Amino acid sequence: MAQDETVWVDDLLAGLDRTGPVPLYFQVSSTLEEAIRSGKLPAGARLENEIALGQRLGLSRPTIRRAIQELVDKGLLVRRRGIGTQVVQGGQVTRQVELTSLYEDLKGSHHEPSTTVLEHDVRPADETTASALGLPPGSDIVYLRRQRSTDKVPVAVLVNYLPMDFADITTQQLEERGLYQIMRNRGVTIRIANQKIGARRAEDDEAELLDLEPGGPVLTMERVAFDASGRAVEFGHHCYRPDMYSFETTLVAK
Repeated sequence: MAQDETVWVDDLLAGLDRTGPVPLYFQVSSTLEEAIRSGKLPAGARLENEIALGQRLGLSRPTIRRAIQELVDKGLLVRRRGIGTQVVQGGQVTRQVELTSLYEDLKGSHHEPSTTVLEHDVRPADETTASALGLPPGSDIVYLRRQRSTDKVPVAVLVNYLPMDFADITTQQLEERGLYQIMRNRGVTIRIANQKIGARRAEDDEAELLDLEPGGPVLTMERVAFDASGRAVEFGHHCYRPDMYSFETTLVAK
């Protein structure tokens, strides 16, 4: 089965028990979940719309809608504007709040990350960026803006500011690897970071890049990372699709 094709799930759902005590929406949801996790329904595959699917299976639209929503809530399906309902292999990405990159987290969660470089240039640092990187205002810095996807579904818009030491990083490198991996390959050891997590509404073109409704909610993360000498080597602020991404922390009582 090719990815991005509409799939018909009649055979998968042929064994529904229409007279037993288990609700039909739960049977549909459970069957589709097993098919997604086993690979029978591959990442990128599209399902029929709710009306057509209900008609083909002889089920009501509310039954299909609830079954689909169960899988959307688990991060196994996403609704994409202009495309419909699409399979996401492996479900929502849960990120431990640790000093790792999104690329590494996706790889570690058995997802297939891909990157589109939206902007990559050198520009003067504003006061906020200069302060974060410990530079005089107006100093030249490397500006990166990327769209990160997993299994062909957009997950995040990443904005990073770097000192000019990294001006020779290429667009091809950014498309093929994570930023922290590139830095480590250059001998940079990132030891500590200050990080802030929040939420807001999508701004400018973020909704379009993340396949969200205009003004829809996004998770946010701002980070300043320091190398082993205590020098700031990266300042970033990113936004994430809330249905595809979450942060997880461990809290210890004092």
